[in-house]
Amino acid sequence: MRALVMVAIAMAAPAVAFAQTDEIQVYDASIAEVGIFNLTWHNNFTPDGLKTPAFPGGLIPDKSLNGVTEWAYGVTGWFEAGLYLPLYSVSKDRGATINGGKIRLLFVSPHAADRKFFYGANFEFSYNAKHWEPNRFTSEIRPIIGWHLHPWDIIVNPILDNSWMGGFKSLDFAPESRLAYNFSPKWALAAEEYDDFGQLRQFYSASDQSHQLYAVFDHSSEIVNVEAGIGFGLTHATDKLTLKLILSRDLNSRSKH
Repeated sequence: MRALVMVAIAMAAPAVAFAQTDEIQVYDASIAEVGIFNLTWHNNFTPDGLKTPAFPGGLIPDKSLNGVTEWAYGVTGWFEAGLYLPLYSVSKDRGATINGGKIRLLFVSPHAADRKFFYGANFEFSYNAKHWEPNRFTSEIRPIIGWHLHPWDIIVNPILDNSWMGGFKSLDFAPESRLAYNFSPKWALAAEEYDDFGQLRQFYSASDQSHQLYAVFDHSSEIVNVEAGIGFGLTHATDKLTLKLILSRDLNSRSKH
């Protein structure tokens, strides 16, 4: 009976965007060099977020920390394979939890950083804990389109998410975009937007869509690359304030002869 009640609540509740995520990043088609392992550590904290879960049994975003370690390997000059493990959260309602894992296949135009126009496509396949996503298996299709206009960068990731429960007709449109100014090869300041409009067959109402605007800075060094930012929610269905921190570095270097 309890299960039937939960299903009824889920069906009766208005459709709202599942904005909570372990990774807040716009992809720029850069990948690890061939034979190089890279580690990227994603963390985001929501000091002022939604007070109710996006679905029955889900985590409450407010005061939650979400993160993941992303392991990547440069297979060819145009292909990088990645593994997200573990995906984790620390929330006020559940404490520390493991949220699942993902594999990633990223295909790009080679040497994207040196191109004026660059492109790529990323494919992710996830296994989710029930408190993280209502569907055990989900996937992401992330096209990558961008321009290096020196010193400006313009990047768009028109993401399509799919639970496979409803087939391709249930694709969810969640685009990301980035406008960055590069002060030098080591420092950049950017504005990023993260949106979720809902399923292609029927977008959410404007007030139920998720829209969040971030102020971001990037710094690269030989020790570690840093990307940090603060995000502000633009609708009532979005967390009001989110902080993100991304640290990355190569774990090995190419042998020199």
